[in-house]
This record gives sequence, structure tokens and C-alpha cells, in this order.
Amino acid sequence: MEIKSIILRHVKMELLNPFTTSVGTEVDKDFILVEVKSKSGLSGWAESVSIVEPIYNEETVKTNWHIMSDHLIPILFAADIRHPDDVSEAFRPIRGNFNAKAALEGAVWDLYAREKGIPLAKALGGVKDKIEVGVSVGIQESETMMLKQIEEYVIEGYKRIKVKIKPGWDVHILKAIRAQFPDIQLMADANCAYTLNDIEHLQKLEEFNLTMIEQPLDHDDIIDHAKLQPQIKTPICLDESIHTFEDARKAIELGSCKIINLKIGRVGGLTESKRIHDLCEKHNIPMWCGGMLEAGIGRAHNIAITTLSNFTLPGDTAPSSHYWKQDIIDPEVTMENGYIIVPEKPGIGFEPNRTRIEDVTLFSRTFLNQ
Repeated sequence: MEIKSIILRHVKMELLNPFTTSVGTEVDKDFILVEVKSKSGLSGWAESVSIVEPIYNEETVKTNWHIMSDHLIPILFAADIRHPDDVSEAFRPIRGNFNAKAALEGAVWDLYAREKGIPLAKALGGVKDKIEVGVSVGIQESETMMLKQIEEYVIEGYKRIKVKIKPGWDVHILKAIRAQFPDIQLMADANCAYTLNDIEHLQKLEEFNLTMIEQPLDHDDIIDHAKLQPQIKTPICLDESIHTFEDARKAIELGSCKIINLKIGRVGGLTESKRIHDLCEKHNIPMWCGGMLEAGIGRAHNIAITTLSNFTLPGDTAPSSHYWKQDIIDPEVTMENGYIIVPEKPGIGFEPNRTRIEDVTLFSRTFLNQ
């Protein structure tokens, strides 16, 4: 693979609806769009999932731009890249900065698949031609609004409903949901809002037959989750705690969780995602693909990784129309009867809409491989 140039674009898109979790509310999405061009004339695309403030993890749009511009792109230009796996190896000397690494590596994966003339899903070893779709519901202004929102999603056919919870917005809202929707696959996402002092409170959630409770304790914790899991019947799903293969290995050995949510950006890219997938499959730890309010290009990468065999639970891969008035890809991601059909075209399977991309780009920079 001979990389000719890399274009970084700072993009800003307005969400159709504000999205609220225990750590804040997003009304629009700033992100970095990466385009890697090869001497073959093809381009590979990916998104950085970092947001403006360091409230999900320590990375931001600005720190990603700096790390990519000043460190990762020069490394990528100097490396002998024969396969996308070589990218993560080349980036190994740079500590952390997983979102930034994943964005560049993901674009190389897309380019690789396009040059091979195969779908990205197949390049990764995917085995599915369609994936189940779940949806995430943010904290609402009232119980009535929450129930109305869930009803709409159930009618649309989503296979799993995930609701954001926090102290003061948990037991009563889950009770109301179960009263109206006794049979839906339901999970609760705490986004690190609880501590071990809340064990008795978290035990109250067991009556609601949750598929899982996601990341109830600190964002970087594995030890306390291992103490919590034996105390509650509900499976713990780890999200923010899993940044690497080693994090996943330690969590599994300690018994910190029974399920893992994988986010490509959080773990540094598709190569590390595959390694974590294989580890979880070996130890019978079910997986699903989480979302970071991605636009269409990032969503296409999530679809591709979800085709791997151990992604057995519906992910946060809602269609484009769930988030955006107009997405940046053609065609947009759509859902039918709770499934997304995996595209068969080379690469991510969707074409970036350059006109739309220019409309939402705040500024860009081109790096030439000289």
C-alpha cells in the first residue's frame, strides 16, 4: 500500500435530538474525518470518535488533531505498510491516544479493502450478511417522554433498548419501562455513575430482568467491578474500562464482567478490536458494538466489525435517520425489521458524499507523503 496523502477535516453536524447521559448533553457532533489517498487513486475513510470535551475519556477533537498531525501521520508515512495490521504496530511507540490511532488505522483498513475489491466486513473475517440493531435512549425530561420514545423504537423494530441511568433516574424509570414493555430486551447504561457503596441499590435493579448493566463503576476500574459482579445477578458489561487486549484479558480473569461492549475508537482500531473479539470468543464472553454518535462513515466501520461471529448481542448501530437530517454517505444506513443489511461493495460499502462533507467541514489540512 503506497499512501500518497492524508486529509484531515474538522466536521460539525447537528444532531436531530439532544442526547443526554449521566456525564452531559450533546446537541451537535464535532469530529475529525480522515481520508487516506493511495497512489492507486483510491481513498479510504474513517472518523475519529472523540468529542469536544474530555468527559468520555481524556481525548478531544483538538488533541486528536495534534496527535495525528504531529506524530501519527509522520509515522504512517515513514512505515512500510503492507497490511492494515502494520499500522497499529507502527503506532505502538505512542502511548494511549486510541481514538486518534483508530481513525487513521480505520481509513487504511477501508483503503485496503477497496484496493482488494472486497467488503471491509470480509477483510476483517466477518461471517454475517445482516446484523441486529439496538438503540440507545438518553435521559429524558420526564418518565412520560421516556416511555413514548421507547414505544416509537419498539414499533420501528429495534431488537434491544438501552436506557441511560444515573442515581435518581434508575429504579423508578426501569419499573415504568418494564410495566409497559415486559418482554423487550432491555439494558441499562450507567456511564460510571455508581460506586461500591451503591451495591444494595444496584441489587434493586435485578427485578427488571435486564440483559446487562453497563459500566456501573469508575471509567478506569476493573478491580471493583470484580467485587460487584458476584453481588448482583445482572451481568455487568464493561465499556470505558476496556482500552486494550490486556484490559480485556485482566477483566475476564478477574471476573469483572460477563459481557464486553467494544468501541473501535476506544481500543485503538480494528486490529485491536479483532484481537479482543477472539479473546472474548475463546472465553465465552458475549460482545456487542457500542456507538459514539458516529456519522455514516464511522457507522459503516461499526457495521463491519459487528459481522464477526462473537458479536452476538444487538449493537448501537441505529440507522442514519435516527441521528441526522442528512448523513455524509450514499446511500444512508437504513434498517428493516430490526436488521441492517451488510453492504457488499468494496471497503465500507458506502460512498462519502463529498458535497455534503464540504458543507459541514469547518476546516481541513492536507498532508503529502513526500
